[in-house]
Amino acid sequence: MYDLIIVGGGPAGLTAGIYAVRSGLDTLVLERSEISGQIALADIVENFPGFPSISGRELMEKYKGHAQEAGVATKITDVLSVRSEGAKKMVFTDSGDFESKAVIIATGANPKKLNVPGEKEFVSKGVSYCAICDGPFFRNKTVAVLGGGNSAITDALFLSKIALKVYVVFRKDRLRATKVLQDRAHETSNIEFIPNTIVMEILGSKGEIRRVEKLVLKDLKTDKIHELSINGVFVYVGIHPNTEIVDVEKDAEGFIKTDRSLETSEKGIFAAGDCRDTNIWQIVSAVRDGALAATAANEYLESLKST
Repeated sequence: MYDLIIVGGGPAGLTAGIYAVRSGLDTLVLERSEISGQIALADIVENFPGFPSISGRELMEKYKGHAQEAGVATKITDVLSVRSEGAKKMVFTDSGDFESKAVIIATGANPKKLNVPGEKEFVSKGVSYCAICDGPFFRNKTVAVLGGGNSAITDALFLSKIALKVYVVFRKDRLRATKVLQDRAHETSNIEFIPNTIVMEILGSKGEIRRVEKLVLKDLKTDKIHELSINGVFVYVGIHPNTEIVDVEKDAEGFIKTDRSLETSEKGIFAAGDCRDTNIWQIVSAVRDGALAATAANEYLESLKST
């Protein structure tokens, strides 16, 4: 029986672990891989205080090293479900079941899919959701980045150093990325912007070796359909929370609803980071969430002693 189990080993989960251990809680962090968190896929992180420029993987290594030094225990396993049995919390995994008095869900989120014809067929054959992972396969080729937010423009800039040409396709009339990223992208000669446009279909070769060849695009202002020849497409159209493992109140998109102390609709179960209903998905907010959730969990556990 642990005092606290944290599901997820990204910035929110490891921060929560550090704060929990410092509060004297018997804590276990469960994670599915050695290096976790979407940030580990980022080429460069430039908006985390204290690190003007650092790779996402290096930053996660620093988080992990700090947590280990603080005495945070971790276990690599897939969590299948979390549920309350009165004051006891049960965490079911593919390597056994665990019990705790409180749980923090810090499972993060994954990229949303376009859900257009050809997307599923050409995954890993030209369709990607991670430029740092797959960008090198498109050296001196033509690629498209779908989306206008920070992730899309950050990875368009990364791809511009590898690819011959980078098209940025987005449905609004203006980008949503921060001004510094927009300015940098507009100053990059091999990045071209295609606004007010959506992808209708992804086309490619149908032979033994399947590869993406074209995007079918629709101009939302004119309703005209046209094709864009490319070798690869990188999708950044939002994120989907990894919250299926727990039955608590969520919003329409599946993000966990919490109160001001980050407690969910189930007493003793808290949520932190990208998996919860928040208005900003950034490392700094995930770290803040981890600290707050661990502090609130400690207060919850103290309250159990007086009942």
